Amino acid sequence: MQFDENNKIVKLCAEGMDREGLGQHDEALHLFTQAWNEASDDVERFISAHYIARRQKTIEDKLKWDETALQLALKINDETVKEVYPSLYLNIGKCYEDLNDVDSARKNYDLALSYAGFLPDDGYGNMIKSGITQGIKRVSNN
Repeated sequence: MQFDENNKIVKLCAEGMDREGLGQHDEALHLFTQAWNEASDDVERFISAHYIARRQKTIEDKLKWDETALQLALKINDETVKEVYPSLYLNIGKCYEDLNDVDSARKNYDLALSYAGFLPDDGYGNMIKSGITQGIKRVSNN
């Protein structure tokens, strides 16, 4: 999925990522939340929700934001958005796993795997595929 680097929401999230990299987590969350509040369409809301999820302090809150990001992504009428589905389902699966809901975790890991063919064949794609495989192994052992 291509993101317009000149888009205000993308810029806010990129700045938030920079702050996150500097260990300024509260500032990062503030920027991601600002992006959410200023988002004007489903693409912008999806992007900001995805980043807000990263900075949540509880698994339940992270799950809420990951599910929000997924629901928004599913509404976007663009085939290229499917390449983010595996990551979103992986994140949701991990939240359920951490909440000891093995059935929901397995369901989401399986959904992530079902979209893995849309991942790019690069380091990012391989990282997500590995995460999916590891998640499935973990919940299959329960």
